[in-house]
Amino acid sequence: MVLNLVKMITMANLLSMFILMEVVADGFRFGVDDLRMDYYIMSCPFAESIVKNTVNKALQDDPTLAAALVRMHFHDCFIEGCDGSILIDSTKDNTAEKDSPGNLSLRGYEVIDDAKEQLEDQCPGIVSCADIVAMAARDAIFWSGGPVYDIPKGRKDGRRSKIEDTINLPFPTFNTSELISAFGKRGFSAQEMVALSGAHTLGVARCSSFKNRLSNADATLDSDFAKTLSKTCSAGDNAEQPFDATQNTFDNFYFNALIRKSGVLFSDQVLYTTPRTRNIVNGYAMNQAMFFFDFQQAMVKMGKVDVKEGSNGEVRQNCRKIN
Repeated sequence: MVLNLVKMITMANLLSMFILMEVVADGFRFGVDDLRMDYYIMSCPFAESIVKNTVNKALQDDPTLAAALVRMHFHDCFIEGCDGSILIDSTKDNTAEKDSPGNLSLRGYEVIDDAKEQLEDQCPGIVSCADIVAMAARDAIFWSGGPVYDIPKGRKDGRRSKIEDTINLPFPTFNTSELISAFGKRGFSAQEMVALSGAHTLGVARCSSFKNRLSNADATLDSDFAKTLSKTCSAGDNAEQPFDATQNTFDNFYFNALIRKSGVLFSDQVLYTTPRTRNIVNGYAMNQAMFFFDFQQAMVKMGKVDVKEGSNGEVRQNCRKIN
């Protein structure tokens, strides 16, 4: 009986070892069939370092590009999935996503182009533009002081980019219910939506996206901060207002601003004025580590939204046009 018990334990240990070996050999798969952490380890082993070095160099020259690269990734994933469609240029026969009013202020395309050019020299036809965008956003967050995290790779580039699809982007005038609905359609919870909104700890908003709050006597807006916004808008619709006091640093100051009724966009401030999300904002304002953890989890999840795989996509030679 003792001998049989020993045999059973030995078999259980062997089974556990084989399962572990299979997981390791499988490359740390992440739900979506072909996405893996080590996707390029054999085909283009320096892919990650090339993207990271390109992003770091660009941000050393212009720290404001961190917010731009994160925003680009979000706008890419939220429209047709994370497929690099935001990078495609318009043609005489097609107006692409990037020329939508909601995307005209996007920047950083040259950073993606630079990384892609280097990658094509090293390993032609291997690294997708969609993966470059996702890696660039991750590296920009870390460079700015945010959490360090890895993302699965293996996305293929989409073959569609149409201006009409951008109607799916959240608007700065959305209330909390509209935000929860928009994010919910892509599989995100209310908490994940608030965590992702924390990306507004980086960057600026243009007056055109918040000036309606000034003319409508917004009760959710601090009176002194309203004067600051009015002063910003006196320079015109394209004048820029930082989302918080540390626009190039990834931290939790954005959530503290909401508590002070100093959110720049209406869609920012409603996260605190709405009871359903107020406690989440309070939690992130008090605990930056909790915000960082939830944010990185939500970013990894966002990077898997409607990913193109296999024959459903391609690896573009030039990120700005379909092969």
